[in-house]
Amino acid sequence: MQETAKIKLGISIGDLNGIGCEVALKTFEDARMLDFCTPVFFASNKTIAFQKKELGIDVNYHGIQEASKALDGKINVVNIWKEVPVINFGEDSQEVGKYAIKSLRAAVEALKNDEIDVLVTAPINKNNIQADDFKFPGHTDFLAQELEGESLMFMVTEGLKVGLLTDHVAVKDAPSAINPILIRNKVRTIEKSLRMDFRIRAPKIALLGINPHSGDNGVIGKEDDEVLKPVIREMSDAGHLVFGPYSADSFFGSDAYKKFDAVLAAYHDQGLIPFKTLSFGKGVNFTAGLSKVRTSPDHGTAYEIAGKGVADHSSFKEAVFMALQIFKNRQEYQELTENPLQKQRVRR
Repeated sequence: MQETAKIKLGISIGDLNGIGCEVALKTFEDARMLDFCTPVFFASNKTIAFQKKELGIDVNYHGIQEASKALDGKINVVNIWKEVPVINFGEDSQEVGKYAIKSLRAAVEALKNDEIDVLVTAPINKNNIQADDFKFPGHTDFLAQELEGESLMFMVTEGLKVGLLTDHVAVKDAPSAINPILIRNKVRTIEKSLRMDFRIRAPKIALLGINPHSGDNGVIGKEDDEVLKPVIREMSDAGHLVFGPYSADSFFGSDAYKKFDAVLAAYHDQGLIPFKTLSFGKGVNFTAGLSKVRTSPDHGTAYEIAGKGVADHSSFKEAVFMALQIFKNRQEYQELTENPLQKQRVRR
């Protein structure tokens, strides 16, 4: 019997002055990880050599010129640049930011061309990546432009999944950015992802209120009554299992989130603070709704510990496994939709 080819997992290297390269290399320091996928780093041989030496990480790697030449059973490094970047761990550097973008662009291009199957992105610094040809507040917005679909920032772990109506938007601008069209699109995107990526047949979704206590019937803001509630009623009447809006301050502490398959938060910190409190180190940032699979760890560059060799790679490892599982789930979902008689295999 012919052996099935392993999933090619691309890795954009992130901020070289942060912990991204460290957690990525530590993940594959365990040779058993090569049984699950073929890792493809987008950087350079010399950059990876410097990082592994400085951090004391014991891995061997294979240098290649293009992702399509990646070998199973090896850690592959696509040489994106020839020069040697100046790396000063813990430093916010515009020059290093350029290499983060070079790595990301090359990885996304390989993903679009099916040279890799999935992408895991190491953390970037949103400040030093800004350039004339790259004006995005983060990975999600760039990927939404490059890959087909309606993007959704989806923080996921085994027992908790939190999507965002607005992600990298200033708090003062979030309420005005939320409108019926946005809500409908995000709900449909999260529903499709739960079915296709997580094998949930009839997803049940909770929406958090925009204002404290969901506005207290208009006493603390009218957005919940005038924007959220009408759309929730409309979608519920149309057969969507959408509920709320719920008061965000008590929703997580009371374990109410356990009654739902996913939670849709109004803005960034409303969703990410409880998510990271409940699952830090095990959570994964997944960009749902796109034609390709991209995940990342639930932490940033962590300059304060960069270069010390003490970074915990648990979240990056979870991001790897999540990307692989979602890729497999999508393949199965496609098979099931093409053969409806097998749909009973998808759990309720």
